[in-house]
Amino acid sequence: MLPIVFDVSAGTTVLVGEGELVLRRLQLLDAAGAVVRVYCSAPSKELTALAGQRLVGAQPDDADLKAAGLVFGAGLPDAEGEDLASRARSMGVLVNIEDVKPLCDFHVPSMVRRGDLTMTISTGGKSPGLARRLRRHLEVLFGPEWSGRLDQIGEMRQAWRAEGLPLDDVSRRTDSFIDQQGWLS
Repeated sequence: MLPIVFDVSAGTTVLVGEGELVLRRLQLLDAAGAVVRVYCSAPSKELTALAGQRLVGAQPDDADLKAAGLVFGAGLPDAEGEDLASRARSMGVLVNIEDVKPLCDFHVPSMVRRGDLTMTISTGGKSPGLARRLRRHLEVLFGPEWSGRLDQIGEMRQAWRAEGLPLDDVSRRTDSFIDQQGWLS
């Protein structure tokens, strides 16, 4: 696996599923700023409220899938997940059918978000429980204050780059500032 960061606000993400899993996946996608279209034939009250006008009470057709940047399936019966993955892949669209590794072109790692700071943990699907425990540990080590810290150092970096400093100097100044603040001590 190659960890990458995908800008989910740049195109439409299709989410297909049922039950609690599709609700949790929608919450995750919303937190990431995704533009989501949700397909669910029997939505819960919670999903209906959260999805609002983005909710379609049917399965996506081929045109819906072809227009997507990513496709997620969550809480689907095996046959529906296999069909969704096959159709998305035939159109060149990356797909993730939750908890069915052969039907995933990518996976979503466990995450800690602090504003624009995002830290991820992946076990390659071998132990989601370990990834969850590591995430909880990082949440304690990197509290909400890290959002402001990133903003602060980001502004400093912009100023240093505006001064024309080479990237090596910017990197050294960044390290020095972090050390002076004792953020990682």
